[in-house]
Amino acid sequence: MANKKKTVYVCTECGYDSPKWAGKCPVCGQWNTMAEETVYEGGGAKKAQPSAAKAAPTPITEISREEEPRLMTGISELDRVLGGGMVKGSLALISGEPGIGKSTLLLQACALIARKAPVLYVTGEESLAQISMRGERLAAQTDKLFIMAETELGSILDAITRQEPALVIIDSIQTVYDPELTSVPGSVAQVRDCTMAFMQYAKSRNISIMLVGHINKDGAIAGPKILEHMVDTVLNFEGDRHASYRMLRAVKNRFGSTNEIGMFEMTDSGLSEVPNPSAVLLAGRPENSSGSCVAAALEGTRPILAEIQGLVAKSAYGSARRTSAGVDYNRAVLLLAILEKRGGIMLGAFDAYINVVGGMNFDEPAIDLGVIVAVASSYLDRPVRRDLALFGEVGLSGELRAVSGARQRIAEVQRLGFKKCVFPQACMGSLKGVGDIELLPASNITEAIRLALE
Repeated sequence: MANKKKTVYVCTECGYDSPKWAGKCPVCGQWNTMAEETVYEGGGAKKAQPSAAKAAPTPITEISREEEPRLMTGISELDRVLGGGMVKGSLALISGEPGIGKSTLLLQACALIARKAPVLYVTGEESLAQISMRGERLAAQTDKLFIMAETELGSILDAITRQEPALVIIDSIQTVYDPELTSVPGSVAQVRDCTMAFMQYAKSRNISIMLVGHINKDGAIAGPKILEHMVDTVLNFEGDRHASYRMLRAVKNRFGSTNEIGMFEMTDSGLSEVPNPSAVLLAGRPENSSGSCVAAALEGTRPILAEIQGLVAKSAYGSARRTSAGVDYNRAVLLLAILEKRGGIMLGAFDAYINVVGGMNFDEPAIDLGVIVAVASSYLDRPVRRDLALFGEVGLSGELRAVSGARQRIAEVQRLGFKKCVFPQACMGSLKGVGDIELLPASNITEAIRLALE
């Protein structure tokens, strides 16, 4: 007798299922998280698997603190973001816009790892011929790189058991399904249970597994939020797919820092590493042009100099427009309000546009001063000194507040040939003996603008 179909609603945050829809999940209290799913009454339920061994509490003083063995990918920018390579027995998740280069990056890493150990690449979205053609273009042809086109969970786990690879790539987790579940591939239940199966397999067999995840129209990883909680590492591959530069950022990492970034350039032969992002981002900077300045940002342990541009133009409409690219919009609007109130630059009748050159996105407060100076430079039509860089967080009273890593920022400014640097007065104590560079401390945005403009 055929199973009867019915509809249930599953919370994408906590996994709670309900026979009727609700605006607010009764378990976790989140709003608008109940997603509709179709299941069949009488469908096979997954049996609980008995654990291999009983777990016992262990005193923290007796726990071994040996460093986790890591699998080096051979791509230094990827290893940097991972914290020194893939930890054996870990489960990682990488996501990004369609066409950004996720599969390209992973296939290049697989080819390098396959020189030392077998690697299994499982694709549920492309054919074997497509992967082979991409591998030929990327020079990823090696006997230890195995490709498999499969979406059924049991078949994938059987193949992993037979091949015993050091690394497994699942492209993508939304295409994998477990036939014991009656919901369709990509649903909350399928993504949750398949991810759990891969996590248990990785931990029990000491195999590194990396999942590729889709994103939704809002830019978040598609599927239940619990997916990000289950994995050990979450990586975001960012950038404009129509531009050449890409940035890999760790959102979560149980085995390393979440502040590191990796820079790549998309070329005809795949993704190439960018070991010196500052020089690349500053290439082509205009001379004697107002509305442009260089800000020293710090991503993890890596200082990066980026060109920030501001454009102020007379508004042709009733209300002035505000646009930002590379800087959080709300933060940009806040800085413009501070510039008007504390800096005396009245922008109410002017449109203001802010852009970070190179498609980079910065969320650290140290670039606040760069945004302020770039907009002020455009408004006053006075260029910023060519040999000057700056950094600093701006408070609501217009004061400049200290930021971390001041010495690293100054060292990067010196290395790229800049002669002067404007920074918060509060950082002066940590910058003694930094070398042959003119330090220009400022206590507020008015002083900083005066020092920065010719």
